[in-house]
Amino acid sequence: MESHNDNLWEASSSEVFSAETLQGPIEVDLVVIGGGYTGLSAALRAAEEGRSVAVLEARSIGHGGSGRNVGLCNAGLWLPPEEITKRLGATIGNRLNLILGDAPETVFGLIDRYKIDCKPVRNGTLHCAHSAKGFRDLQDRVRQQKALGAPVELLNAEQARERVGSERVQGALHDRRAGTIQPMAYAKGLARTAVFSGARVFENSPALSIGWETTHWEVATPVGRVKASALVQATNAYVHRDSWVKPQKVVPVYFFQAATEPLSDEMRASILPGGEGCWDTATVMSSYRMDDAGRLVIGAMGQLNHIGSRAHANWVQRKTVRMFPALKGVKFEHLWHGRIGMTQEYLPKIQRLGPNGYACFGFSGRGIGPGTLFGQYVTDALIEGSEEVLPVVPVDTQAIPLRASRAAFYETGATLTHMVKDRV
Repeated sequence: MESHNDNLWEASSSEVFSAETLQGPIEVDLVVIGGGYTGLSAALRAAEEGRSVAVLEARSIGHGGSGRNVGLCNAGLWLPPEEITKRLGATIGNRLNLILGDAPETVFGLIDRYKIDCKPVRNGTLHCAHSAKGFRDLQDRVRQQKALGAPVELLNAEQARERVGSERVQGALHDRRAGTIQPMAYAKGLARTAVFSGARVFENSPALSIGWETTHWEVATPVGRVKASALVQATNAYVHRDSWVKPQKVVPVYFFQAATEPLSDEMRASILPGGEGCWDTATVMSSYRMDDAGRLVIGAMGQLNHIGSRAHANWVQRKTVRMFPALKGVKFEHLWHGRIGMTQEYLPKIQRLGPNGYACFGFSGRGIGPGTLFGQYVTDALIEGSEEVLPVVPVDTQAIPLRASRAAFYETGATLTHMVKDRV
């Protein structure tokens, strides 16, 4: 069910963007493969610096995860700060924590500067405890974040229930740096802005092959060809089925969402009245937020195009009523899913592809802020000719043992959980 027909974000985007298919040969300073946040951010940065840029998107802008996610613009990663420093070392880990702590500022700054109509709401996010154990985890996360100077606050059960409008939460971590956006509109707005700044964006132009030819990169599409001095691959968990381009090694994890019909003013006043976006501490995590029209958007891990997908759809109905009993009988108007690219360490990666060529991937469900930043940083590294500016040390190879088995494990676990969870 990867058709845009059921995707709320495609149906409701105020930003409109379309582009022609690449036909014939062109020559540019930078070629970017992938029209999501990372690729578009890289293209925008290069165009702002006066470089000629071509973006090759296999389908349409935002077709992949950038147009299918929850729309939570968070600070940091899914991993807590101390775990990041443990895996990367203190110097690089602390630097990455600080850089990604400012990610929402970068995203909302771009939105403000270029007037991107993506319905931004910067009232923070709520990481909600689903149990007493979850609340203890949040206490430790708050301690770690405050050690970095982050403006976070631990809410007790009463405070969290008032913010969420549900008795099912046991507390929450409120991060004032974060917020929500209409994710597809942000992607389309970045594309519009990149073109305005001088970049060329091509849709329905999959990169069928890439190669370094002594002095430059050559990228072939079905009816076109790009010659470029530098290359950024930003396909993450999506690679066109007919492409010969090697995808980066990530575990593809599916996340689905459902959106209700617009709620009444009374319901909107009692459910997430402050407009925060939420996710919980459960192993099979779920998320919930309001859009600008007053629809409740609720989601969780799971794929919608296999034999067990009915378990996910049925769970949405149960979960909604269990969280918000007043919504019993509410109609759902949209149901869709997308893919998340996860690395073995749950850390984003930059991989060297060859001379003046990098790939960025593995944001593990945190693509809006980190994806935007990594696109900027990798472009800066190419322009300056130095990897010292990169937020992580780039790797030459990336491998994940048993990727297919890991993906099946996540999906099986989510399906079994949704078969039994949240039953009265």
